[in-house]
Amino acid sequence: MTSQAPPSPPQIFAQARRTAARMRAAAARSNPEAAPFVLEAMAEDVLDRLSFIRFEPQRALVIGDWASVLAPALAQAGAIVIQREPGDFDEEAPLADGPFDLIVSLQVLDTVNDLPGALIHARHALSPGGLLMASFLGVGSLPALRGAMMAADGDRPAARIHPQIDTRAGAALLQRAGFSRQVADSNIIRASYRSLRHLVRDLRWQGLTSMLRSRAPSITRAGLKRAEAAFLSSADDQGRVTEIFEIVTLTGWRD
Repeated sequence: MTSQAPPSPPQIFAQARRTAARMRAAAARSNPEAAPFVLEAMAEDVLDRLSFIRFEPQRALVIGDWASVLAPALAQAGAIVIQREPGDFDEEAPLADGPFDLIVSLQVLDTVNDLPGALIHARHALSPGGLLMASFLGVGSLPALRGAMMAADGDRPAARIHPQIDTRAGAALLQRAGFSRQVADSNIIRASYRSLRHLVRDLRWQGLTSMLRSRAPSITRAGLKRAEAAFLSSADDQGRVTEIFEIVTLTGWRD
């Protein structure tokens, strides 16, 4: 009797769209208005956590630090740092150049088709006692945008924002991948916008647009008007809407 190969994970995300989103974000770095505040917050949070637990890595793999905040700080502290960007390698295959005593992934793992497999490969690339830290936008993010898109689509809502992960699911994924001392927590960043257009522009500048394999239909002019009205319905007395970015961070150790 022959054993059957495990089923392939569903192909939710498109690698081409992931690469295009990162390239747009990288190109926007020359624009002084395009501040990558979400990615910078993730990187600074990682540095704070490492300082708090007094963990000083010797060899680190940093994935997704296109704002160049984390990798230079680790290198300045004496670590040998290898950097990778989405599209440079296959996150769902074994990681090369290991072992590492620290792997950090920023704004990447929430758009991987085989997230359990990617976490398993990360654990295998760690040396004993090694640490994984992964940050991405979680399930509480972008409520104002979600409401605007629902208003735009009316009775036929389309998938315009990819599925997101909460802390409970994140902790379970770490346990499933074999990590010990799993921790999944979150913190919130708030930003205010004058219009839906400004929010969408900010998301494009930060590589946070949709990377779904199935493209949603274009929004009609009437739908766009409904979306803008729905977005501004929660504006404050200064005409600005506060949007939420919930950053989920997964932390796990290899025994």
